[in-house]
Amino acid sequence: MGLTSYFAFSLFVRSGVTRSPDLAGLPREEAIETLKSQGLGWNFDSEGRYSEEIPAGHVVQQRPSSGALVKRGSSVLAVLSLGPQQLQVPDLRGHALPSAQVALAAAGLSLGRILRVRSGQGKPGSVIEQRPEAATTVSPAEKVDLLVALATTADAYLMPDLIYRDYERVRRYFEGRGFRVGSVRFEPYAGIAPGVILRQFPLPGHPVSQRDALSLVVAAPAGG
Repeated sequence: MGLTSYFAFSLFVRSGVTRSPDLAGLPREEAIETLKSQGLGWNFDSEGRYSEEIPAGHVVQQRPSSGALVKRGSSVLAVLSLGPQQLQVPDLRGHALPSAQVALAAAGLSLGRILRVRSGQGKPGSVIEQRPEAATTVSPAEKVDLLVALATTADAYLMPDLIYRDYERVRRYFEGRGFRVGSVRFEPYAGIAPGVILRQFPLPGHPVSQRDALSLVVAAPAGG
């Protein structure tokens, strides 16, 4: 057994065969020196490969693989890392939403949240803002959020907070400006003067127009 092993080893040495060294994670120059020390040549892939783990300029892959038997004088092909992949966010402002989705997919990115707002900045259904902004470089995992314009009219307003205000004054104010006061319900409420607004719909901050009816719950007189 020992004699057989000796002859096998001798044949291995005489044949000029060595094992491909492990180059993973080595910078280019260190990889070259490692290959030189074992009598091997080198080639580097011209394109490289993106990697989240291996820094740019370091070996991320090799052929033959580490530990493979190779002849001295032959070359090992090493692929250098390009570092984490970065993509450029396209300018989506002014695009209709379907067009923006296509542009994102073509750039290798995914759509994030879609928020809609009444705005005079763009056509209804078009993108008026985006995050991240156009030309920003991001990873492929980053999602792009869009702010999309809703149809708007000249009579669009934000509903004010009417709670604890006097019902009659609120009614005259709104009706004098073309709004409709629809459902009004009176409820007794201890400690609150009659005619004071207790609840409202639409809620404060909600967009409304003159076509929307205002619903109120108002404190009723005692015993009413």
